[in-house]
Amino acid sequence: MKYDVAAYIWPAYTGDEPRTRMFWPEGKGEWQTVLSAQAKFPGHEWPRRPLWGCQNEADPAVMQMQIDQALAHGVNVFIYDWYWYDRRPFLENCLNDGFLKAHNCHDMKFYLMWANHDAVTLWDKRISSDVDTVIWQGAQPREEFERAMKHMIENYFVQPNYYTIDGKPVLMIYDVPNLVRGLGGFEQTKEAIGWLRQACVQAGLKGVHLQFTMWSDRTTNLSGVDRGRDVPAARFSSLGFDSATHYQYVHFTDIDRSYADVLPDVMAEWKRLDETLDVPYFAHVSLGWDNNPRFTSFRPGILRDCTPENIERALRMARTYADAHPDQPPLITINSWNEWTESSYLLPDDLHGYGYLQAVRRVFMEEPL
Repeated sequence: MKYDVAAYIWPAYTGDEPRTRMFWPEGKGEWQTVLSAQAKFPGHEWPRRPLWGCQNEADPAVMQMQIDQALAHGVNVFIYDWYWYDRRPFLENCLNDGFLKAHNCHDMKFYLMWANHDAVTLWDKRISSDVDTVIWQGAQPREEFERAMKHMIENYFVQPNYYTIDGKPVLMIYDVPNLVRGLGGFEQTKEAIGWLRQACVQAGLKGVHLQFTMWSDRTTNLSGVDRGRDVPAARFSSLGFDSATHYQYVHFTDIDRSYADVLPDVMAEWKRLDETLDVPYFAHVSLGWDNNPRFTSFRPGILRDCTPENIERALRMARTYADAHPDQPPLITINSWNEWTESSYLLPDDLHGYGYLQAVRRVFMEEPL
């Protein structure tokens, strides 16, 4: 493939990790939330159900099938959401036991996005409206930062199918302000990043490629986990980051409207970042937004008309952006492979069937390159 089409993975669709039972006591991970979702108003496009069923994504046979389907439709990189809470990893089973043990995993590249936001009650639907109660802190002091990074280096960065840019393993940081808070400030963060680069070299790697998750100061906390952005994004290059992309449209524009109406804002944001950042920006496509499945009452903020046709328009925009930047890797990020509870997924469902995956294939595999 000419393009690296990378889809985020939310690794919560398994009950194999005991600590997940505090959020999803039925023992099947966040499938519990998906299966309990109901429409909140007439015309609300929920409940949706997966055509492949509620699969345990920590099962290597399941991930073998999903890898085959991803590659057949033009997705050749997975970006795993990765967590470090209470001095140890959280939600690693889907990556460790599912993806990495699948017989065909080396046909697929992967990298990590450290989702270093606070863990709040959002994942427990019974009390999800109380998003101000923090269960685990996402900000980590230097000692914990080093422990987490050593874990990444030893277990993931050295994998032969770990995604690299210029030969360096890519690590995306979700909440850079929280990173700075945990490490004690900008200078301390620069020092910690310098330590990380050297630790990677000492492990036999060429270094590390750090990717910044872009936000907007105008963003409201629709997700339930995203708080104040008190570190201006314009200053991130001084920390030593190497590139940037987005995680969700909800982080930089008003999504409470039609998908077609959002696309001009997306294009304008890409153009703005291309002109203002001093590192490469990689185009991002979100498939939707509606996290009502996680709440018992109505949650405002729904991106409407997320049809395969509209998604295909966004994918074509991203391909055009990549083609216009031949000096940088042809990476495009997509939210996401399986974010069912935020209504942003490529996996086939009972609403659009295989429509989203077919759109990816048409844009990145079937059209002349």
